[in-house]
Amino acid sequence: MGYLLDNGQVQAGSRFEALGELFDASTFRHLDALGVGPGASCWEVGAGGRSVPDGLVERVGPGGRVIATDVDTSWLGASGAVLEVRRHDVGTEPPPAEGLDLVHARLVLTHVPARDRALATMVAALRPGGWLVVEDADPALQPLLCPEDRGPAEQLANRLRRGFRTLMAGRDADLALGRTLPRRLREHGLVDVAADAFFPIAGPACTALEIATVEQIRGRLVDGGVATDDDVDRHLDNLRAGRLPDLATSPMVTAWGRRAR
Repeated sequence: MGYLLDNGQVQAGSRFEALGELFDASTFRHLDALGVGPGASCWEVGAGGRSVPDGLVERVGPGGRVIATDVDTSWLGASGAVLEVRRHDVGTEPPPAEGLDLVHARLVLTHVPARDRALATMVAALRPGGWLVVEDADPALQPLLCPEDRGPAEQLANRLRRGFRTLMAGRDADLALGRTLPRRLREHGLVDVAADAFFPIAGPACTALEIATVEQIRGRLVDGGVATDDDVDRHLDNLRAGRLPDLATSPMVTAWGRRAR
C-alpha cells in the first residue's frame, strides 16, 4: 500500500524541517558521543531531507564519506564531493557500501515491513567495530497528541491522532517498534548495545509537524471515515490560532550497538 507520508507530497518538506528542528540535536548528541568525526565513512538510511546528511558531512570533513539513501531522493538534492545521494530500498536491496564506520537510520524501520532484513543489511554495511544507530518512534508508549486532555480542542486533536495511528497500522507500520530496538540490535549480533528516549512536548516545531502531517493525510482521514472536512479544518484552525500550545510527539527511542571485531 505504500508509505502513508511519502516524499512526493509538497508537505514533506515542512515535515522534514520540523523533524530536524525537533530531533537533530538529540541525534547528533548520540553520534558525537560515538566519535563520528573527520575521515569517517557513514550511511544515512532513509534520509528524507538534508539535515542529518549535512550534519554528517560537517563532521567527517573532506576526508570522509557520507552516503544518503532513500526510496525517493526528491528532497536530498545532488551529490557532492563528500556526499553521495543514491536511491535505495533498505528492505529489499543489498547495502550500497561495506566497511563503514557508521550506519544511522531515523524513523525508517517503523515503515519497512521487512524490518529484520533491513537491519541485517545495515549491519552488513559496517566494518568490525563500526556503529549502528537506529532511532524510531514508539507511538504506543504515549498515544496522545495532547497529553492534557482538557477540552474540545484537545479531544478533537487526540481523536485525529488515533485515526492517524489506525491508518499507519493499516499500512504495516509497527507502532511499538521503538521499545524493541535494543533487543533487535542484540539479535543481529551487535555488542555494547544501549538505548535511551527523547520526548519533546510543546514548541513551534511540534505544531509545525502536526500541521504538515494533517495536511498531508487529510484526504485519507476523511476517506477513511476518521474525520470530516469540518473536523480537519477546525483542528488546523486550532493549531494555527495557538489554542493547542502543548502538543507532544511520540517518544523517540535511540538504540546503538557496535559490530563485533
